[in-house]
Amino acid sequence: MNFLGHVVRFIVSALVLMVVGWIVPQFSVGGFWSALFLALVIAVLGWIVEGVFGKKVTPFGRGIVGFIASAAVIWVAQFVVGNVEVTWLGAILAALVIGIIDLFIPVSTPYEAGRRHDD
Repeated sequence: MNFLGHVVRFIVSALVLMVVGWIVPQFSVGGFWSALFLALVIAVLGWIVEGVFGKKVTPFGRGIVGFIASAAVIWVAQFVVGNVEVTWLGAILAALVIGIIDLFIPVSTPYEAGRRHDD
C-alpha cells in the first residue's frame, strides 16, 4: 500500500471512530483530530499485539479472542489520546460496532497487507 493509501485508510478509520462515538453511549471522541490520532494509536497497538501474540490474538483476528483484544486495545488507547473517554462497556460496544462496520467496509489488516506485498 502506498502513502496515499495509508492516509485514506486512517481518514476512513477516524470517520468510523467518530460514527462509533456518536452511536455508542460510553465511547466519546473529542473531534476529527482526536479520532485520527486514536486510529493511529489503535493501529500501532494492534500491530504490537499481533507481533507479540501472533495473528490469532489480534484485534484483526476473528472470533472471541480477537474481539476481546479489540476492546482491550480501544480501552488502552484512551490513555494515550486526549479528548477520548471510554469505559469498559464502551470499549466492548465500540469493538462490536467497529466489527459490524468492518463487515460492510473491510479494511485490509497490516498482516494481510504485508503478506500480499511479500507474495
